[in-house]
Amino acid sequence: MTFKDLSLSEELLRALGERGYQNPTPIQKQAIPHVLMARDLLGCAQTGTGKTASFVLPMIDILDQGRARMRMPRSLILEPTRELAAQVAENFDLYGKYHKLTKALLIGGVTFGEQDKLLDRGVDVLIATPGRLLDHFERGNVLLNDVKILVIDEADRMLDMGFIPDIERIFKLTPFTRQTLFFSATMAPEIERITNTFLSAPVRVETARQATASERIKQSVVMFTSKRKDREASEKRELLRQVIDSEGKNCTNAIIFCNRKTDVDICSKSLKKHGYHAAPIHGDLDQTKRTETLESFREGGLQILVASDVAARGLDIPSVSHVFNFDVPIQAEDYIHRIGRTGRAGRDGTAIMIC
Repeated sequence: MTFKDLSLSEELLRALGERGYQNPTPIQKQAIPHVLMARDLLGCAQTGTGKTASFVLPMIDILDQGRARMRMPRSLILEPTRELAAQVAENFDLYGKYHKLTKALLIGGVTFGEQDKLLDRGVDVLIATPGRLLDHFERGNVLLNDVKILVIDEADRMLDMGFIPDIERIFKLTPFTRQTLFFSATMAPEIERITNTFLSAPVRVETARQATASERIKQSVVMFTSKRKDREASEKRELLRQVIDSEGKNCTNAIIFCNRKTDVDICSKSLKKHGYHAAPIHGDLDQTKRTETLESFREGGLQILVASDVAARGLDIPSVSHVFNFDVPIQAEDYIHRIGRTGRAGRDGTAIMIC
């Protein structure tokens, strides 16, 4: 099957062709026809499966008809983090380059004034984090009663971050007749409850068993016991360097995950001190700095990204060769999401965890 078989517009097919995309992924094959038919959809797919395009592509064609009104977006996409929201916005730019859709990105770290100007002109697509969206709503800057399509992306991450009450409130602010697309890698009982409450006879699309890792990822564990309790942290960082070095040229770039933001900073500084080209990324960093760091890593200027779980889900960096878990994740599902940063888009990957 090719994208041509999915009844997408010529403009979309042209934009996809320019990116070198001819064949849809399994989630795209299953989801796109249902979205085009205006069905509610519940998508359950592991990370790295092309989930974002499965809703962005049909939305572009659906929204091509009609016009946005001031402060009344025609569609709304909710993301748990700024990075994911910005990434979805990039997807609309790439795939919608031959359409004349307008969009706004409502995330923290950007002044309200800039965002207000976009909303005042009217937007076809509004991409937002829940907290910032509700801030704008409380100020009277945005009305949600003309939303035709509502997308909840990375719902399990929303649950982890405590956004579910905000999501429920946003559901109630949008029209009952909206089309709802709900995506989650895992289906916790609380998420099942929400989908049963707010989705209307949804089509369920599941492309892999929940919480499963890609078969292309080679996984291994390195056991660690400190020789001296007062030097445990520094000994663990030394072991990390040894593990990185042991991978040699196979390790072209890597993401290292720590459980705490303070450890992200300490680990990053330690690696830089020992000659590694590393930089940290976590929720306490300025948004501009986070964006610059991610771009540098994507483009190959930065070899090692030391991250908290803010980077564990959804970020599309196709060619990460290695993931190192400096800390064992607190939740088993977080392990799946972390190692899903490697082995993407048909590539092989390596994941190593220090225990």
